[in-house]
Amino acid sequence: MKERVLVLAGPTACGKSDLAVQVCKRLNGEVVSADSMQIYREMRIGTARPTEAEMQGVPHHLLGFWPLEKPFSVSDYVALAARTIAQITARGRPSRLPVLTGGTGLYIRSLLSGLTFAGEGVNEALRQSLFAFAQAHGPESLHQRLSQIDPEAAAKIHPHNLKRVVRALEIYETTGKTPTQAAREALPEAPPYDACFQVLQFRNRETLYRRIDARVDKMLADGLLEEARHVFSLSAGETARQAIGHKELLPYLAGTCTLSQAVEEMKRATRRYAKRQLTWFRREKDAQPLFVDDFPTPQALLEEVLHRVQTHWKGSFVCI
Repeated sequence: MKERVLVLAGPTACGKSDLAVQVCKRLNGEVVSADSMQIYREMRIGTARPTEAEMQGVPHHLLGFWPLEKPFSVSDYVALAARTIAQITARGRPSRLPVLTGGTGLYIRSLLSGLTFAGEGVNEALRQSLFAFAQAHGPESLHQRLSQIDPEAAAKIHPHNLKRVVRALEIYETTGKTPTQAAREALPEAPPYDACFQVLQFRNRETLYRRIDARVDKMLADGLLEEARHVFSLSAGETARQAIGHKELLPYLAGTCTLSQAVEEMKRATRRYAKRQLTWFRREKDAQPLFVDDFPTPQALLEEVLHRVQTHWKGSFVCI
């Protein structure tokens, strides 16, 4: 029997973390994060990682546990998340429910599809040389190289997502396989999970953008500047330089722009990121759209999720 997983995905600031907590309280669930930046210990504010108060006593997993200086890959995530889901399910079989929550579509898709990673294609020296090349010639230069090698993979990766572009080229250079070929060979015959996949979004995009702006303002009030100063003081600042919420503050901290300019750029970058997330999730064939602004209250939204869960699994989960 496949393990059951409820997925609450969507763009940043759509309210999925709060909704996940309420769902878990009603369905005896535990949250498994699917956020590629909330894993880092030193980046709580800038990644909007839930606080203890916001968790409301609901167990959360894969949050704030990884050091910035240590590399972390999709294969690392899939292995850890799969193990965590198995442990949650075993603790309360058959009614304990893992709730996979986050906006990193690559993590979610890789986990749900059951991608396997043999550990091949890793070459740290090559990886560092690719990063150095991108720093000297710009990230677009590497993306263009990937387009020549594997147009299908390049079309799925944003030119400025340097980490993924470098990883794709690393796979090709060390294995001789294109990333697309390697991904197809890693897929199992059947997905390992029975997933009820919900994607939060908004019919009125401006509503989402207002929420993003309000979140950025709250981050600053909560001490984002101090967190960014600390993170950039560490030797492992490269990860932070890729994280929205930190990298936009670097020019201000370097004295090359005003704080208001940096904040406005952070809001613009976050809105662009939300658009990319929505584009990714629209391609998920098994996902159901859940329009937040269709519901008059958070309670009404929660009840709709509970209804979809009961429909998907034919009433086998008992609401508390």
